[in-house]
Amino acid sequence: MDKTPRWALPMLFAGQAQKEIFHNEALTLIDALLHGRAESADLTVPPSAAEPGQCWVVAAGASGAWAEYEGAIACWTEGGWRFLTPKAGLFIDLADRGHAIFHDGSQWRDAAIRNDGLYVNDERVVAERQPAVAAPFGGATIDAEARATIAAILAALHAHGLIAS
Repeated sequence: MDKTPRWALPMLFAGQAQKEIFHNEALTLIDALLHGRAESADLTVPPSAAEPGQCWVVAAGASGAWAEYEGAIACWTEGGWRFLTPKAGLFIDLADRGHAIFHDGSQWRDAAIRNDGLYVNDERVVAERQPAVAAPFGGATIDAEARATIAAILAALHAHGLIAS
């Protein structure tokens, strides 16, 4: 007869391994939201070679396993596709676009700060940093006030980092 106290034996229950799978998948989904990165927001069909932890924002016109999940975040887990419904204010960085998108409560929109500039209402208002502009010089007639004004404008653009020094 075994002399080990009953409380010292590991307790095994039916379906215990299944609980670990659900737990691991939940961690994968939490990780996806915390890291906030998706591969793309332009696919309408699931990729064939997804790896656990990779996510996509399901594009309009989705089909296959993504049908009826347009706008959702599709994450591949060891147990298959899992879908997260976005809430207003959620930001996701997109690998293929090089900038983030955010959910406004009804749809995904490109973020204001992008690799090629700053956007307001999807119109670029500040572009990439441009090369230096030379200070005015030369000329037969010197207009000191105009040159001083141009120099002040250039100094302000330099100070804000909009043009190189």
